[in-house]
Amino acid sequence: MTVRGVLGRTFASLAVRNFRLFAGGQLVSAAGTWMMVIAQDWLVLSLTSDSPGALGLVTALQFSPLLLLTLYAGGLADRYDKRRLLIAANLVSSGSAAALAVLVLADRVQLWHVYAFALVLGTVNAVEVPARLSFVSELVGAELLPNASALSAAYFNIARVVGPAAAGLLVAWWGTGPVMLVNAVSFGATVAGLRLIRPAELHRAAHRPARAAVRDGVRHLLARRDLLPPMALVAVTGMIGFNFQLTLPLLAKTVFRTDAAAFGLLTTALAAGSLVAAFVTTARRGRPGLRLVWGTALAFGLLQALAGLAPAFGAALLMLFCVGFASVFFTQAANHHIQLGSDPDFRGRIMALYTLVFQGTTPAGALLTGAVSAAYGVRWAMVAAGVVCAAAALAVPAVSRRLPLTPGTAPVANPAPREETGRSAANS
Repeated sequence: MTVRGVLGRTFASLAVRNFRLFAGGQLVSAAGTWMMVIAQDWLVLSLTSDSPGALGLVTALQFSPLLLLTLYAGGLADRYDKRRLLIAANLVSSGSAAALAVLVLADRVQLWHVYAFALVLGTVNAVEVPARLSFVSELVGAELLPNASALSAAYFNIARVVGPAAAGLLVAWWGTGPVMLVNAVSFGATVAGLRLIRPAELHRAAHRPARAAVRDGVRHLLARRDLLPPMALVAVTGMIGFNFQLTLPLLAKTVFRTDAAAFGLLTTALAAGSLVAAFVTTARRGRPGLRLVWGTALAFGLLQALAGLAPAFGAALLMLFCVGFASVFFTQAANHHIQLGSDPDFRGRIMALYTLVFQGTTPAGALLTGAVSAAYGVRWAMVAAGVVCAAAALAVPAVSRRLPLTPGTAPVANPAPREETGRSAANS
């Protein structure tokens, strides 16, 4: 295959105008969000004399609404216009980020302000995440969904490379306030992209359900032997393994005794590995098998344990690059396996369940990781997390074989979407 053919295959979804607009806005906004993560974490550590418990509480507050509201939000995504939901969510996020930035710039910020911002942002994310994940299929259709999902992971990780690196320098030069202000402005790019999208070109279901009961989505999941084990594995790895927002700043400050710029480098190394994995998965055209899902989860767990044992800063950068690669390869495999295997009528609720178990379990994981880090150090918190994730991955094949197959719910290799383009649906 020629270079042009490879590039065309890799970036196939960008041929769709609506997806280009969406991806461009998301890239800018995600970079701002990652800058905010660095600034917020550094602010908390500065206000609390490097307290792991305070950092864990901020993370828990940010993700608690996902646990409480995401299933309801998945029903909203199935019933209502996802584009409008996303516009509203980004406007609220922008306003709350601007308010916190003003407090920091005015030197009036207190720890409870950061807690309040984390709670508001988590509430907005509970609505935004399932709507965004399921909106990608409306932008490109089922055939291009794996490619579009992989490119979404790519731009997210480009932002995770650029954002923390820039934030580390800006925090060192100007402090956390200006960085937070940049984040507030960055949401405007997503809003602009969503406003420019042509609703008539969306791949929407022929009709939205009048009711989208959460329990129906749960029943659909429980009845599927091919969906339930990977969803359970996502729950374990999400709660135990994906606490880098807590472990990386602690690794930078308490283990390697470095500054904000070095903290940004650790986050950038993780993101760089994630970015490479995202581009690798753009070649995927079908639904990945369960073996790939559990195999990549096993690799992720083992690599994280090794990263926790890295003897020097340079070794930690290398290991975090590998952890980042494994983390995205696993999450993309699980996402594609679950999303392409679910009925389109339930996709919003299934992706809400995915969000719930992957991100909604973070509060418990963050508090647990904070407690282990405080008691034994962040190194052993990372080692323990990696061992638990690897053990969960090893258990999946045996559990999957023992689950009964409900009649009429045989696994689908690559389900045909029951949808039509928005040209025949009402414009929003």
